[in-house]
Amino acid sequence: MTAHARPGFDEMRATRTEVREHYLGYDRWLARQPGDVMSSRREEAEMIFRRVGITFAVYGEKDESGHGTERLIPFDLIPRIIPAHEWAEMERGLVQRVAALNRFIHDVYHGQEIIKAGHVPAEQVLKNAQFRPEMMGVDVPGSIYSHIAGIDIIRAANPDGSGTYYVLEDNLRVPSGVSYMLEDRKMMMRLFPELFSQHRVAPVAHYPDLLLETLRSVAPTSVNDPTVVVLTPGMYNSAYFEHAFLAQQMGIELVEGQDLFVKDNFVYMRTTQGPKRVDVIYRRVDDDFLDPLVFRSDSTLGCAGLLDAYRAGNITLSNAVGTGVADDKSIYPYVPKMVEFYLGEKPILNNVPTYLCREQGDLDYVLAHLDELVVKEVHGAGGYGMLIGPAATKAEVEDFRKALMAHPAGYIAQPTLSLSTCPTFVGNGIAPRHIDLRPFVLSGKQVQMVPGGLTRVALKEGSLVVNSSQGGGTKDTWVLEA
Repeated sequence: MTAHARPGFDEMRATRTEVREHYLGYDRWLARQPGDVMSSRREEAEMIFRRVGITFAVYGEKDESGHGTERLIPFDLIPRIIPAHEWAEMERGLVQRVAALNRFIHDVYHGQEIIKAGHVPAEQVLKNAQFRPEMMGVDVPGSIYSHIAGIDIIRAANPDGSGTYYVLEDNLRVPSGVSYMLEDRKMMMRLFPELFSQHRVAPVAHYPDLLLETLRSVAPTSVNDPTVVVLTPGMYNSAYFEHAFLAQQMGIELVEGQDLFVKDNFVYMRTTQGPKRVDVIYRRVDDDFLDPLVFRSDSTLGCAGLLDAYRAGNITLSNAVGTGVADDKSIYPYVPKMVEFYLGEKPILNNVPTYLCREQGDLDYVLAHLDELVVKEVHGAGGYGMLIGPAATKAEVEDFRKALMAHPAGYIAQPTLSLSTCPTFVGNGIAPRHIDLRPFVLSGKQVQMVPGGLTRVALKEGSLVVNSSQGGGTKDTWVLEA
């Protein structure tokens, strides 16, 4: 809880004594569980996760060999439960939002109609660090740029005690975390099989099938039986477990840049049987490192000539080069306008109210209320480069004030919404902890999702930062079938 946020929304309890209807069955089950049983289950989960290698590398922390240290992402035993009707509405909103974002990216690299209409300032797009002029006029299959989108959603309390879902962030470049969603579900079914016979929990295990179907559906049109690969920066990347996991689950090759080469504008991978043509690359490598002939010349993570093959229409990159122009925090405030401009609809999911520090009036307000607001770098990620005003010291606020005044266009600010809480099994028992949700939206010939997503939980009491790199954990997310 923060000093300036109104009391939060508890996902499980309407009041201290009243449990929300969709949690009633789980609450009765939980009340019958001895504390030592839950503790032993948590230890079992940790042992299995460690054995399977479900870890992430922490940047900035080095082991004796100089590589990033490996950590388990803490897993919480108490699920986050969403009733069917809430999920149905959220799903509609997510499909709508991702459709508008894909239309926006196509427009940015083609007619730029939304800029001409005055809805998005030209400099916000054309001077954006993620804008790729190399993509101007390039047609991609189906005009789909973000085939895999991870949309971060929070729920905040209303004055009447109800809760409202808001989109906090759009992740359209290389969103991660879906492997933890799948592994959390497997773990819950292993530890508590009886819960799944008592509850109609919508399945998520078919996500890799949907992902492969999506990737194959966006292959170059001349290809009947496309070859799909996952491109990873390598084993020292923080999300390497996920890259290897998804390739294995889809039954496709996991490759690094050195495994690929371009000849006559086609991409091939080296195999023991000789070169094999590749048609779709699910790339987990940032734009800058994809092609040393076009972007960073010192990159060893990509493949020389890849962009020429891409422009020639002989390879599909998923997600497309240049998608980052739409998930920048300085573009986020304009997404509701995109929904109206491209789809002629009102947004189903609302943004968090946002101040653009590049605009003088907004900057003046933010500087006067720094101790009440959350201020974020527009290019920041992972919970870094941000100020949570109510939790900051006076010195931290003043340091941020200087940074903000020196480069106001690099920041946005938002009110300190109190993320909803969910009961969480912590060291001294069960206590509320703040959570968010990252559903994954797959856009190919059709838009598909599995019900739920990755629930991230801030394990430190009172903390609003759920990122794994900052000590956050994960929970299984249950969508109850109607």
